[in-house]
Amino acid sequence: MLPVERLDAILARAESLQNEMNGELPPERFVELSKEYAELDPIVTAISAYRAALHEREDLTQLSQGDDSEMAELAALELAEVEEKIPAMESELEVLLLPKDSADDLNVIVEVRAGTGGDEAALFAGSLFRMYVRYADLQGWKSEIISQSEGEVGGYKEIVATIRGKGAFARLKFESGVHRVQRVPETESGGRIHTSAATVAVLPEPEEVDIKIEEKDLRVDVFRASGPGGQSVNTTDSAVRITHLPTGIMVSQQDEKSQHKNRAKAMTVLRARLFEAERERADSERAADRKSQVGSGDRSERIRTYNFPQGRVTDHRINLTLHKLEKILAGDGLDEMVEALVREDQTRRLALANDDA
Repeated sequence: MLPVERLDAILARAESLQNEMNGELPPERFVELSKEYAELDPIVTAISAYRAALHEREDLTQLSQGDDSEMAELAALELAEVEEKIPAMESELEVLLLPKDSADDLNVIVEVRAGTGGDEAALFAGSLFRMYVRYADLQGWKSEIISQSEGEVGGYKEIVATIRGKGAFARLKFESGVHRVQRVPETESGGRIHTSAATVAVLPEPEEVDIKIEEKDLRVDVFRASGPGGQSVNTTDSAVRITHLPTGIMVSQQDEKSQHKNRAKAMTVLRARLFEAERERADSERAADRKSQVGSGDRSERIRTYNFPQGRVTDHRINLTLHKLEKILAGDGLDEMVEALVREDQTRRLALANDDA
């Protein structure tokens, strides 16, 4: 049974927010209230629809028991339809009422690195990165490369990019971990299947107000960039290395010709890594919450295998296998995997919430 008092409290809060926004407010306060109202709006809509259905059920029950046999018969038919949809509405509300990850609506920084497997691992890292870029395009999100280190025969030894769009972290956060590929490399004349791996880290990109970095806590080193990037890249000290002294986290950036641009990009990545480190610290203090997650998000955890000879992709956390490898790597089929992970996470969190109740 849904908690009536909580539903009433949500409706009251939404009405209070609306009344306050209708008054004269400083712009920053209006933005703050608008953000909270936007988060409540889907829940308010679902509550209103659910309660309307309950009232309709009550009215139809009375009509179906009335003296007018023809009216009673029609009411009974409609009552059956309403009774059928109410459980689904309750399930939807239960999910909406689950505590929300505060980072779900944030943009993300995606880091893909080649693991074991040499050139083949770099090629696979490139395939994974293209999959995420294509998936982002299909969601209407924007992606931008921050830094990259190309492999000897293609792909990437490492590539870091931002993906910006509503709900990016909510959908992509389950991608963190070790991705394994099994296939015959193009360079393999014997036709033997090789196993390679790449690691993926999906970090929420915080707003500047979410994570404060003191200038005194930074050591900034500049040096001459190496590799591709144009003539000036190799003749000026444009590369930047920033070390956050309290944590020892270090970020290097050299893709841009401008030292200022390299510093700005490095700070974006540093802010995300510090934010994630703080989230992990908080998670470790709430160890019970781990039960409600699909895996731990640990980058060392093997989460998925891409088997080319069999054309399948298996997610080991939820024992799901889809025989549509090419479609998934093209980005088009990834959402089916993501949706399954989201549903599993919701199921586990609902079970945990019911255990605590």
